[in-house]
Amino acid sequence: MTPSLQDARAAQRFAGAFARAAGAMPTANNDVRLLLDSSENFPAWLDAIRAAQHYVLFESYIINDDRVGREFCLALADRARAGVRVFVVYDWLGSMFAGKLWALVRAAGAEVVAFNPPSFDSPLAWLARDHRKSIVVDGQVGFVSGLCVSATWEGNPAKRLEPWRDTGVQIRGGAVTDLERAFAQVWVASGGKRDALPASASPVPAGTTAVRVIAGTPSATGAYRTDLLVASVVRERLWLTDAYFIATAAYTQALRAAAQDGVDVRLLVPGASDIPALSPLSRSGYRPLLEAGVRVFEWNGTMLHAKTAVADSWWTRIGSTNLNLASWMSNYELDVGIEDSKFAQRMEAQYERDLTRATEVMLTRRNRVRRAEGEVQDEEGQGRVRRAVSGSAGRAAAGAASVGSA
Repeated sequence: MTPSLQDARAAQRFAGAFARAAGAMPTANNDVRLLLDSSENFPAWLDAIRAAQHYVLFESYIINDDRVGREFCLALADRARAGVRVFVVYDWLGSMFAGKLWALVRAAGAEVVAFNPPSFDSPLAWLARDHRKSIVVDGQVGFVSGLCVSATWEGNPAKRLEPWRDTGVQIRGGAVTDLERAFAQVWVASGGKRDALPASASPVPAGTTAVRVIAGTPSATGAYRTDLLVASVVRERLWLTDAYFIATAAYTQALRAAAQDGVDVRLLVPGASDIPALSPLSRSGYRPLLEAGVRVFEWNGTMLHAKTAVADSWWTRIGSTNLNLASWMSNYELDVGIEDSKFAQRMEAQYERDLTRATEVMLTRRNRVRRAEGEVQDEEGQGRVRRAVSGSAGRAAAGAASVGSA
């Protein structure tokens, strides 16, 4: 029987390949906690920030000037006034309307820099964005996710908008130092001085989970090479969730080859995107996948924004990288590869729960791609759910343009 990824010998055999593909070595002494949606991520982030004693490193693509954005900025300002060193990186395009919030945080003593504001010297440079979402507190706890700091992720029951489905992780252990290095990378790229950042603390070993921090930079393609590698070596199952799926020919072929080799390949994507123009582009790639045996599902809720993969009940990827060229090759992105069977099994169980709220896309007898239609209900089965109309897409023109540019 061909060994799968969770097999110890197979894991050892591919360890070097993973390191070369991702451009990152794993650390082995971590505790990793799965965080789902805004209801788990936002409180965990705020608790960590409010407990900070020495420093906070905060990075997000979108920080909106709304109730959630103000709550986070007030928490950062409070810690800065208490003598905690606070450093913030925000993407100029994603957070262009949060100027009043930055004034508040700066006035409290925090250091705030914007990534890649427009410049006459390089008129096309704005296509590269800082799409990362990370927080590090006191060098002891870190967070990586697909969530931005916005009330949009919480939904709006009065408007029949469900909370967005998204995924993040909390990490304690040696990988937190790698998250600090990733933050420093974008801090310097945004014009901040490296020596202004605090010296990395020594994280307390917190567990036995191996974590690999994949810090994507423009043209580095670490996540892309890793995704291709996983699709090539997986032997039993590869379950993918992605918000803005527009795969390259090479990645599509890798998924097709895996499915034709008997691997259970599944792809969960939004039923309706907050970037309407991307939905037809995403669906145009279904047919070759379906013909090869890849199963495709569309989410029935308001918006699916998670970017995750789980392979062979052993390897998991969670972070900000979408399966498209803008994320793989144009942006600063941040993901973690988690090599742990118990965590992967939790991810698989959550994936199966997510599929209960999704509709499978099929090929009809006439070889047409068709989604089984039906009224989309909320989680309690009451009333029709409205689909996504805005959010990350509000300033996502650069991302869409980057796809075409790449």
